[in-house]
Amino acid sequence: MKAMAGFLAAAAVAILAAGAGAQVPAGGEEPVYTELPGQGKMCRIGEEFTFTYEFDKAPKMGMIVVKVKLFDKSGARTTALGICGRADMPTMRGAHDSGDIVFKLNRKGDYLMPMNVVMPGGWEVRLVFTRGEEVVFRGALKFHV
Repeated sequence: MKAMAGFLAAAAVAILAAGAGAQVPAGGEEPVYTELPGQGKMCRIGEEFTFTYEFDKAPKMGMIVVKVKLFDKSGARTTALGICGRADMPTMRGAHDSGDIVFKLNRKGDYLMPMNVVMPGGWEVRLVFTRGEEVVFRGALKFHV
């Protein structure tokens, strides 16, 4: 019976970790997301990359698009990393969770993620930048509608 309980507990942790929007560090703690500055401000990813983000229009109820522009250390645009996003309301975590959304690239090399703002209040988009299977940066942008 104890073995079954241990198996179920391990399975529950694995399921929760899979839905957490990013890899969970050893020990099972919640990943740390760096709070990002406002739209259009340069954000650093280590020594190798920088990025900016913006919305296609002022955030309001309905569909909006988060746009990320990624740059290498020389300042040239690049698409060397993968980006996944997850939108939710921090005060009601899980109630309006978008689930993981992989950013799509447009012809200009902009990373795009559509999201649906379903109610007024504080919102957060958690971004996870990856190179292959390795997470290289986690950031959170916050806005209010």
